[in-house]
Amino acid sequence: MNRLKVLPLLACLVLLAGCETVAHTFTATVDALPDVKMRPRVEENAEPNWVSATGYAPISQQPGETQQQKMLNAMRASKLRAYQELAGIIHGQYLFGTTQVEDMVLQNDRFRTSVAGIVRGARVVKSYPVQDDVYATVLEVDLNRVQRAWVLSDN
Repeated sequence: MNRLKVLPLLACLVLLAGCETVAHTFTATVDALPDVKMRPRVEENAEPNWVSATGYAPISQQPGETQQQKMLNAMRASKLRAYQELAGIIHGQYLFGTTQVEDMVLQNDRFRTSVAGIVRGARVVKSYPVQDDVYATVLEVDLNRVQRAWVLSDN
């Protein structure tokens, strides 16, 4: 009786022995590969890829007791706005929007944006008054220099 119970068990063991998997593991290290660099390649002598942005600021709405103080504050505000535009071009903008529809009629449509990033290597091209009450500043940056700065900062 015991032999009758052992035979099916033995047959199952023989069948399962044929299902064994064989696995080999291979491990390579970066040191074993000669002259392999794990960072993106940046062309040193590439043609400049200039991107520019213009910022505007109203002069009369700036804080200040004199017209000269308001002008200086407008110059600074227009420069900061131009930097914000450049950051949006380089890093992109986060957009958040909501739309409310009631009875199949648009009721409310809102958008918010935000920009965050570092702009390196930008230069002021021109800073000038526009008409009587607006100041403008034009900044430009070489996108190749921006990419080079990011790659070098990762090291």
